[in-house]
Amino acid sequence: MESQLLNQKGEKIGKVELPEAVFGLRPSPQFLHEVVTASEANRRAGTAHTKTRAEVSGGGRKPWKQKHTGRARHGSTRSPLWRKGGVVFGPRTRSYRQELPQAKRRLALAQALSARAQDGSLRVVDSLALDGAKTKQVAQMLKALKAEKRTLLVADQHDQNLIRASRNIAEVKILLVAHLNALEVLGCRNLILTKAALEKLGAKAN
Repeated sequence: MESQLLNQKGEKIGKVELPEAVFGLRPSPQFLHEVVTASEANRRAGTAHTKTRAEVSGGGRKPWKQKHTGRARHGSTRSPLWRKGGVVFGPRTRSYRQELPQAKRRLALAQALSARAQDGSLRVVDSLALDGAKTKQVAQMLKALKAEKRTLLVADQHDQNLIRASRNIAEVKILLVAHLNALEVLGCRNLILTKAALEKLGAKAN
C-alpha cells in the first residue's frame, strides 16, 4: 500500500509505503466496539459516592412516638424518605476497569488505522516542525491539508512549539506515536502522521 507524502503546504512531494500489517487489515466493527467500550470504561474515575442511611449522621432516636400523633410513623430521620436522609441505590465508589490483552489493543489500533487509510482521512506529512509557536502556522497547515475539523496530529517526538501553537485550536489534538490507541484514532475525523511516526508504527508491527 502507498500514500502520498505531503509537506505542510499540502503539496505532494513523494510517496510512502504503508505497512500492510498496520494499514491493510479489514476492520471488524464488533471487535472495535468491544475495545473502544473497554477503553472508555478504563478512563472512568469511579469516584461517585452517595451515603446510605447507615452512613449519614443523626437519626439515633425515633422522631416521635408510634401512635396517636396524627402523623405517619417513622423510626429515623435518616430514612431515605427524609430530607438529608440516606440515598437508595445511589452510585458507590467502584472500579469500572476491563482488562484488555496487549494483543487485542495492538490489533484494534491496526484495524482503526486501516479504517482511516481506507476512508481517505489519513494524511502523511514530511514533518510537523514549526519555526515558532504561532497558532496561525498550524491553522494554515490544517487548511492546506484540508483537515480543519476533529484532527489528530501524531508526532514521533515531543515538540513544544507544536503543542503551544495548536492549543488554542479547539478541535486539534496531538499525540506521540507511542501513546496512539484505537479510541483516539476512531474519535478523529482527520488523522495526520509524520513520516517518522509512520516508520515507528511499521517497526512496531514487525
